[in-house]
Amino acid sequence: MAGTFHNLKFHLVFSTKGRDRWLTEVLRPRVWEYLTGILKGEGAKVLAIGGVEDHVHILFGWRTDEAISVLVRNLKANSSKWIHQTFPELAEFRWQEGYAIFSVSESQVERVKHYIAGQKEHHRVKSFQEELVEFLKAHNMPYDERYLSD
Repeated sequence: MAGTFHNLKFHLVFSTKGRDRWLTEVLRPRVWEYLTGILKGEGAKVLAIGGVEDHVHILFGWRTDEAISVLVRNLKANSSKWIHQTFPELAEFRWQEGYAIFSVSESQVERVKHYIAGQKEHHRVKSFQEELVEFLKAHNMPYDERYLSD
């Protein structure tokens, strides 16, 4: 094949350190906007972003020339720094060390967007940990319960 063709989409999920509820309704839109800006600056195409007080979901398209681990490291480090500088009262804010990421086929993009938009409703009946375990099982990803939180 003479060309290279790709259509890579991912659903990224990560939490605040210790599942602390830092991301208030007032703060979330600003954090989501900042995260979106970082991702766009790195060349990602953000399709959806949302979450609740203790975690974030991001659906995005990504390129093939940079590892996702580098993107996520930069995303979390730069957004933490911005939060500390912009909101001095959040000096103790931290993201968790790890993250979960799932590939998303084009046929499932709208479903994942809808899921992300409904985070507030989902978490009226389900904790983040329950949600994460469901995702890991649905994607046949092995996991150790000891490493689901930090």
